Amino acid sequence: MKHVLALAVASLVSVSASAAEGMWTLDNLPTRALQSAYDFSPDADWVRNAMRSSVRLAGGCSGSFVSDEGLVLTNAHCIVGCVQGLSSAEEDRLNDGFVAGSRAEELQCPAEELNVLQEITDVTDRIAKVTAGKSGREYIDARNAEVSRIEDACVAGEAQERRCDVVSLYAGGQHHLYAYKRYQDVRLVFSPEYSVGFFGGDPDNFNFPRYNLDMGLLRAYENGQPAKVEHHFRLNPAGAQPGELTMVTGHPGRTQRQLTVAQLERVRDLDLINSLLLLAERRALLAQYSRGGEEAARQAQSDLTFTENSYKVFRGQLQALLDPQVFAAKRREEAELRTAAESSTPWDEIAQAQQVRRTLYYPHMLIGQQRAFDSRYFQFASILLRGGDERPKPNAERLPEFQDAGLTRLEQTLFSKSPVYPEFETVKLTHSLTKFRELLGTDHPTVQQVFGGRSPEALAAELVNGTRLGDAAERERLWRGGKAAVDASQDPFIRLARALDAESRALRSRFESEVDAVEGRNAESIARTRFARYGTGVYPDATFTLRLSYGEVRGWNELGNDIAPYTRIGGLFERATGFAPYALPQRWLDAKDRLDLDTRFNFVSTNDIIGGNSGSPVINRNAEVVGLAFDGNIHSLGGSFWYDETLNRTVSVHSAAMIEALDKVYGATHLVEEIDPVGAR
Repeated sequence: MKHVLALAVASLVSVSASAAEGMWTLDNLPTRALQSAYDFSPDADWVRNAMRSSVRLAGGCSGSFVSDEGLVLTNAHCIVGCVQGLSSAEEDRLNDGFVAGSRAEELQCPAEELNVLQEITDVTDRIAKVTAGKSGREYIDARNAEVSRIEDACVAGEAQERRCDVVSLYAGGQHHLYAYKRYQDVRLVFSPEYSVGFFGGDPDNFNFPRYNLDMGLLRAYENGQPAKVEHHFRLNPAGAQPGELTMVTGHPGRTQRQLTVAQLERVRDLDLINSLLLLAERRALLAQYSRGGEEAARQAQSDLTFTENSYKVFRGQLQALLDPQVFAAKRREEAELRTAAESSTPWDEIAQAQQVRRTLYYPHMLIGQQRAFDSRYFQFASILLRGGDERPKPNAERLPEFQDAGLTRLEQTLFSKSPVYPEFETVKLTHSLTKFRELLGTDHPTVQQVFGGRSPEALAAELVNGTRLGDAAERERLWRGGKAAVDASQDPFIRLARALDAESRALRSRFESEVDAVEGRNAESIARTRFARYGTGVYPDATFTLRLSYGEVRGWNELGNDIAPYTRIGGLFERATGFAPYALPQRWLDAKDRLDLDTRFNFVSTNDIIGGNSGSPVINRNAEVVGLAFDGNIHSLGGSFWYDETLNRTVSVHSAAMIEALDKVYGATHLVEEIDPVGAR
């Protein structure tokens, strides 16, 4: 295996992408483009510091160390799960905000994990060797087994402190091993009131101007003490000026810029439309539940926020794919690759696999992926049941999520003491069971098996009223007891998971064999053609791994109107109406006279980001934090498929606003001193 981090600055990449486009791996930075556009050439020490100062929140966001005592800066919306898990009807930390006045007051998040990338290793040859000549189930099993061996050897018995993931890049053209330092003792330090962290709510989401203090602070702990970290960023309150180089180091979740035209058509016509329909119904359900009173609204708050966000994202993606010019460009790109390739077979076989996807769509989603059972109770039951079956097997033969390298994270989720609300779970489960029956039909054998003549409401109530899986101690007892304990359990959710397991596994296996394997094997072939034509001057699609994007602070022109790149704190008070979602918390109203209202608050830049980048630091050439990425503008929603520098913008909290708020609104001078802003000494 070849360690490749050292190649990060040795390889002068010939960039074929447009300026500012790209989410680049840190072992393949666009150094020529950076030097040409901004006279900046990061050396190996700069890259290593940026890599080890950047943090991944395992639940799906980014962050960064901002002190040598494990203090982590991220978005408020990235830690909603932690804050809500630490809240109750009596102490609503999500809506009232939280500031730890000392280390003793920092609260352990119920199920948070932080990952810090340590090294990248190329394992492409190992994967290629074991999968050579294989297809279908044989291909999937060979690949999964080798991935398991690689990850297990990397973890080397240190699963509590080390995480290792084999990552597929360039649609399978490369495979790299990412080794992380793992922190599972993560504590809440600061979270603003929901109404200021999410100021403007859904109406302002993916728009600009914005006025959000979407920031939060966590702390990584080791052995019960704040973690001592060698690498961290400092905040520079001066921020960045228009035209100044800005870089985002974060963990973008998934882009689909290298999909074939047939795959994009399936995403447009099947995935997005069906997802939007389901999300629209779920949004209405959660809004209705929230109207049941303050406690009901609190219970549903984070679910409703993320459902509204997902709906807006998918709607924007669909609108992007409905643009005929987009597909015309994608067809031209594909035609060029087909001409350069020896055969069109890879594209044709991927197109055939899309027909299988369409056939399997609802059964695979509802039963294979178990989305017909929208309840944390069922999630727990499925983990317990499959864990009992999978863990006794040799590691390489298990389902990937139950292999040794991933068990630590799985156990953290299972043992979380975050509260579960029976009434809320009943409402969600009733809705998903209703959709299950509607989408597969009353006469479907599995529907009949699950319902047994009962209504969705009656079945959901029976399951929730009879379960003990809301008790973390009971879940831990069953997990520690292994297969024997789970087999002996008569918990209704475990019985349901047991009844569905064979069919769920069969659907998953068929999908992997007839869709994943076909797409994966042929994507590797297309990747070889792409490499031959462009080399690694083309960045890979996002994979929730550490990437760097570069750009600059810049507004844009919207229908003849110039959009300025900055807002100021004073604009927050001007925008406030006193009614949600434009109501400010009392603490901010009281602090107005203390604040410098001309302080820059939010800003936009041309950095290329996507979901998963939330919480990413925006840094300058000195590796100083000048902002905190939390959103994109409405034009960025097509960023899953392409990048348009004229319109796509990243929206960030300005570094000066973060310091101003901590100091003058929250009185957290101890945190400001720990962060040690540039120029404060």
